[in-house]
Amino acid sequence: MSLTCIIVEDELMSRKSLQRLCYQHGLLDVRAVFNNATSALDYLAEQDVDLIWLDVEMPGLSGFDLLEQLPSMPYVILTTGKIEYAFEAFQYNVTDYLKKPIYLPRFKMAVEKVLDLKARAKASPSDERQEIYIKTDGRYIRLPFATISYIENTGDYVKIFTATQTYIVYATMKYLEEKLGVQFLRVHRSYIVHLDKIVDIEENTLVINNKVIPISRANKSELMNRLNLL
Repeated sequence: MSLTCIIVEDELMSRKSLQRLCYQHGLLDVRAVFNNATSALDYLAEQDVDLIWLDVEMPGLSGFDLLEQLPSMPYVILTTGKIEYAFEAFQYNVTDYLKKPIYLPRFKMAVEKVLDLKARAKASPSDERQEIYIKTDGRYIRLPFATISYIENTGDYVKIFTATQTYIVYATMKYLEEKLGVQFLRVHRSYIVHLDKIVDIEENTLVINNKVIPISRANKSELMNRLNLL
């Protein structure tokens, strides 16, 4: 199992050190490296990754500012020269928190933690349980997977669409990806679709319930691999 990741670090030497550690590990696929949070956010608006190596203190947007604006939350390992950010870091439910300079044994421990969490998510019984329960109006409603057409990200909330109703739920797309079954696929940073509900696919869009849904370049190949094409 490998992890796609990006590095967001404004200090040149720290950036190079993280890159070197990632390349040495063997299971880390570094997709991009950024020296500021703004550029990283632009990238994450179009691309999904498993893991972000994120510095806390940076000019302009800080690491915490980036976390506030993320469209969905991947695994995050914060890196900083100061320990006083630790409490705030875990308010964002980050996966780990490393103090600079980062040494190989501690680096490996952090990566193993992410790999373990990812493996547990894949091995979770969500595929066997063919429903989820969502909280709305103070009560929990059972939604069988078969009734869900697609899910749309709207910032801090997601909209879950069935053929007849729409439910608004406070959750992240990453969280829902881990809860849903194999019949669902994230086709865009803002959309998860039920593969059996797709009516039509064109170059960069698909249609479900008369809704035209974009397909990102990063997710197009996996979508086509998951379909029973002639």
